[in-house]
Amino acid sequence: MLHDVGYAPGLVDTGFHPLDGARFLRDVAAVDERVVRLVANHSCALLEAEERGGNLRRELAEEFPLEDPGLVDALIYCDMTTTPQGDPTTTPDRIAEIVSRYGADSVVGRFIRRAEPEIHGAAERIAERLESATPAI
Repeated sequence: MLHDVGYAPGLVDTGFHPLDGARFLRDVAAVDERVVRLVANHSCALLEAEERGGNLRRELAEEFPLEDPGLVDALIYCDMTTTPQGDPTTTPDRIAEIVSRYGADSVVGRFIRRAEPEIHGAAERIAERLESATPAI
């Protein structure tokens, strides 16, 4: 839930929730820098920033460098294998849900389709880690 804090109406500045949320966590809440970078860059945010245009990609990249790839994958996995209601789902179903909610031609619809290979890849990498870390019964 913390990764989407930038959707809170009182925090909206740019209208781009990863950037707005990360700035709040850094500047107001004084949250750990690693958490702030994860919020800023969650679920392929750089691609969405590109799709939105303007200076958002530059601002995001300059203010919040990418975090450890394993942690980035873990956050993508958590975000993209859970529905907005908190139920488990698959990455294809989650992406389809996002596209249906926002529309295929929306900024979010276009971005999520661009991000789809990386989302699937991150989920697969985390699933493999989980499988290898879980002892056989």
